[in-house]
Amino acid sequence: MWGILIALLSGALMSVQGVFNTEVTKQTSLWVSTGWVQFSAFLVCILAWLFTGRESIGTLWQVDNKYTLLGGVIGAFITVTVIQSMGSLGPAKAAMLIVVSQLAVAYLIELFGMFGVDKQPFEWRKILGMAVSIIGIIIFKWQK
Repeated sequence: MWGILIALLSGALMSVQGVFNTEVTKQTSLWVSTGWVQFSAFLVCILAWLFTGRESIGTLWQVDNKYTLLGGVIGAFITVTVIQSMGSLGPAKAAMLIVVSQLAVAYLIELFGMFGVDKQPFEWRKILGMAVSIIGIIIFKWQK
């Protein structure tokens, strides 16, 4: 149950953040806004680290698959693409497409066992679930 609540909170926070970031971008620029997002997130992480444990930063260099350290780089591009999609599509349409894309890529990662994730068997019901999501987007976007 806790995982479900955290996932719902995560989705809600992403939507609010996307709207905030899009508004800041309108008043500044794409890279100024994105830089601010990453910098302010960094400051929050430093404060959380100071107050919750202070594990050694050196352990980062002991991570087995060094490519996994690129999460922050990917995060910068996530911020940019969310800002651009919300700015051009609006929050609801952008969020729906983002979620379907996340779902499809996550399923492919599981299906092929990429990036150290345990490989999962193919299941038609998961494809059907994604298809229902895509149909939902079409219905949501449908105009008379």
